[in-house]
Amino acid sequence: MSSRSPERSLSRRQILAFAAGAALSPLAARAVCPCGEQLQPVASVPPTIPATQPAGDVLRVCADPNNLPHSNRNQEGFEDRIAAFLATELGLKLEYDWLPQRLGFYRTALKTFDSQMVMAAPAGFEKAMLSVPYYRSTYVFVYRHDDAPVKSLDDPRLRSLKIGLPLTGGSNTPPTHALISRNLINNIHGFPVFDESEGRPGEKLIAAVANGEIDVAIAWGPQAGFFARQQKTKLDLSPVTPAEERVGDATLPFTFEICVGVRRSEKSLCQKINEVIGRRQEKIAAILAEYGVPLLPLKPAAHGT
Repeated sequence: MSSRSPERSLSRRQILAFAAGAALSPLAARAVCPCGEQLQPVASVPPTIPATQPAGDVLRVCADPNNLPHSNRNQEGFEDRIAAFLATELGLKLEYDWLPQRLGFYRTALKTFDSQMVMAAPAGFEKAMLSVPYYRSTYVFVYRHDDAPVKSLDDPRLRSLKIGLPLTGGSNTPPTHALISRNLINNIHGFPVFDESEGRPGEKLIAAVANGEIDVAIAWGPQAGFFARQQKTKLDLSPVTPAEERVGDATLPFTFEICVGVRRSEKSLCQKINEVIGRRQEKIAAILAEYGVPLLPLKPAAHGT
């Protein structure tokens, strides 16, 4: 993990790379932040190459085959569930292209492949046409229920705690930048998230809180919420505050609105997806809640096309 202090200003493009540069799931997608392509390629499952253009009655999504709680080849993730729901609402048959979320994921999925959409791209992302956001989540603190809650990056107790963070192998996550800027690098314990054999990135980080290996973790909410529920020790989550961090002349957010990324030639499809999201937001929120995703209210201003 780098100890270099992030003193230079971050551009808007760099800030969005934290959300997709990288969430998804999120934070990823899943390298640098919530949801999206990882910044550094690693050995992985070979992609499933589509052979034909999707038919008019098919909705074709590209997803990571090994990335719970977001997606997997058995379609057990919350993004799989929501993709299936969108397809049903649109009267289309859902089909998949499988591609590990690595450097070039969006370009390959939406240009090289015949995929029409990917299920997660942060609002403001420039590599795809975006739907309106279908959820908004945040980085969270994860700690044992019997311990005093941690809610702020400025909590003085952090100086005496072992703090677990996802170790991505690429650029630092927003929490890493925040802790480095507070001279807390010696408190950081990194947990690699690239365990291809298990397909559950982030699980070991959350388990380390439960078993007492670390005192607190800072993780992307969807992964934290999903894996915290599976521990024998009761864990609590609280949103990271402040909700955004100043780095040089730029603002680094800890909350992200997540959209469907749509192939640019599919404007009509994107509009239909927007209509479903707007009409069935309650159902989508219910699916997310089943997976323990910490949800924040969507911002009033629409993003999308």
